[in-house]
Amino acid sequence: MKHIKNIISIIFLTSILFSCSSLKTALYDHYSYQKTVEIKVETSSLIDKATTPYNEHLKEIGELGMDIQKIIEYEKNKPNNEITYAMWKVLADKDKNLLVGFFKRWKEKGELKPFFVKEAKSQIMEAIDLLLKYEGKKDKEAKKKLLELITE
Repeated sequence: MKHIKNIISIIFLTSILFSCSSLKTALYDHYSYQKTVEIKVETSSLIDKATTPYNEHLKEIGELGMDIQKIIEYEKNKPNNEITYAMWKVLADKDKNLLVGFFKRWKEKGELKPFFVKEAKSQIMEAIDLLLKYEGKKDKEAKKKLLELITE
């Protein structure tokens, strides 16, 4: 009987340890995934308009900026979510050459050259795709790629 209690205790402790270690990364969150997809689609559409005057798109740019701030605030407050939160901060950094940095450049230049828009769009979409892959899978490969981008 004592032997059975020991086995049950070991199984119980093992299950606790495994459950704790698996929670170090935030679990899949449908809301985060959905909002990231929405922001990606809106961003893609808006980037395509960057060859026209910035001032003609102030409302759309402002709405996208607000959506980005909302997702950052949401991600910031989720437990075990440091990587996704850090990536959103990189995307929102006006001094980086990604999402908000692109809109800063567009504002400064008034309108952008098509070749620049095409190249910038591919980089921004790739970064958002990495975030989506990580959010969807939460696997080691997606995590590694996202961490590489964050630490560049």
